[in-house]
Amino acid sequence: MMKSPTVLAVGGAYIERRGQVLGAFVPAASNPGTMREAVGGAVFNALRCAVRRGVSGSLLSVRGGDVLADTVSRAIAVAGIADLSVVFLDRTTPSNTTIFDGDGALIVGLADIALYDLALAKQIRRAKVREAISTADAVLCDANLPSAALERLVALAAGKPVFALAVSPSKAARLTLVLEFLAMAFMNRHDAGALTGADVDADERGIVDGLRRAGLQSGVVTTGDGPVLGFDAAGAFSILPPKKVTDGAADALAGATVAALLRGLTLRAALRDGVAAAMLAIESAELVPVVTAADFAEALALVPEAEELA
Repeated sequence: MMKSPTVLAVGGAYIERRGQVLGAFVPAASNPGTMREAVGGAVFNALRCAVRRGVSGSLLSVRGGDVLADTVSRAIAVAGIADLSVVFLDRTTPSNTTIFDGDGALIVGLADIALYDLALAKQIRRAKVREAISTADAVLCDANLPSAALERLVALAAGKPVFALAVSPSKAARLTLVLEFLAMAFMNRHDAGALTGADVDADERGIVDGLRRAGLQSGVVTTGDGPVLGFDAAGAFSILPPKKVTDGAADALAGATVAALLRGLTLRAALRDGVAAAMLAIESAELVPVVTAADFAEALALVPEAEELA
């Protein structure tokens, strides 16, 4: 039996709260609605999806000494991921709360994740983490890490592929100093604009060319209702997903794509796996749903082949 590829993930694993207003949103007033709570975080979501696609994973994150930390810990264990995280008893576990209107448009988000800036850079210096990097086949990280932590992580992983998730336009800028050392970065159109300074409404070729000029060798860009863009040394292409790839589903896309790349697939083939995983995430109430091989094959059959960019 072939050994599963091993991935060390470093970054966010926190409480994700998503509220939705029922009916018309009224500012500065109490609005009826619903609130869901789950364990999320860009790198954790991506790693969970990669593990479900055959990867063996471990996770380095930080959390507080509260009851929410137990919730995060259990979710990591249930996902079959080795937990290298550190608990700070005098801190609260990071969380991200987003509120949407009745049509699904974002009203406001509140990210209580200062612990990552405070503690993650120091954790990468631990001998246990250096050992995990040395034994992993690849490293997966997100821009919840401060710039100094990203630089150190990339330096320690020299010679191994490092895949990064941009997370948001404000955090994407943290990747600037390490772009040329990344095997691949995953982002949306707004993140790409933050990295390149280009207009978010730039055409597909303009987005890819801007990222190449910024130093990125290979990347994936989701564009909402539009196609998913991919580029590497072999060229640039697009895949039009049957359904809009939302930000939450984009984490599943990244995880499935990384897992397929580590199995030896080309980016064009691997990204079709990623789009299929995103479709399944969109259709589920879970951030990273459990699906059968048959479900995945059915979703993959709906994903069109890549088309080269003009």
